[in-house]
Amino acid sequence: MLNNSKYHIAEEQIVSEQRTIEEAKANPARFEVLYNRYYEPILQFVYKRVEGKEAAFDITSQVFLNAMTNIQGYKFMGMPFSSWLYRIAVNEINQMFRSDKVKRAVNIDEDELRYVADELKTGDETEERYQMLAEALGELDEDELQLVELRFFEKRPFKEIGEILNITENNSKVKLYRIIDKMKKTLTLSKKSA
Repeated sequence: MLNNSKYHIAEEQIVSEQRTIEEAKANPARFEVLYNRYYEPILQFVYKRVEGKEAAFDITSQVFLNAMTNIQGYKFMGMPFSSWLYRIAVNEINQMFRSDKVKRAVNIDEDELRYVADELKTGDETEERYQMLAEALGELDEDELQLVELRFFEKRPFKEIGEILNITENNSKVKLYRIIDKMKKTLTLSKKSA
C-alpha cells in the first residue's frame, strides 16, 4: 500500500506556501515563486500524457496562466497547492484532447509496468505478459487511464488523486479497484486466446 506521495509536503511547508499564495493574491509578481517551484513538475506531468514537447510546453503555459488568473479563487482545502495545479493541468490536457489539438500519450517504463503487474497479480512476468498489460492499458478510457497513471505510475495517495480529479478519496479508491478488475478480466481473456 502506498502511504506517501513524492509530491507530499510537510505541514510547515504548507504554512509557508499559504503565505506565498496570499502574497501572490495581493501582488501578482509574487506568483513567480509558485511558478518557479512547480513549473518543472507540472511540465513533466503534462509531457507524460501528451505526444510532443511543443504541446507539453503549450499546455503547461496555459496551466500557469489559468492559475495566476484564478488565484483569487484558490482556497486551501488541506492539500498542497500543487494538487490544484495538477487539477488545472488535467483539465487543460482534456480540453486539448477534446479539440484534437494533441494526441494522448502514455509513457511507461518497465518498472511501472512491473508495479501494475504486481498489483494485478498477473503471475508470470514475461515480455509477452508485459505487452498484454500495455495493450490492456490502451483499452482504458481517458478517466480510467488517469486514475491508473496517478496511482501506479506517479504513486500518489488516494486523497491527492481525489483532489486532482475533483472526486472524493473514497470514489477514487472504488473507481481504481473497478479498473483493476476490468484489466484482470482483459488479461485473463488475452491469456486464454494466446
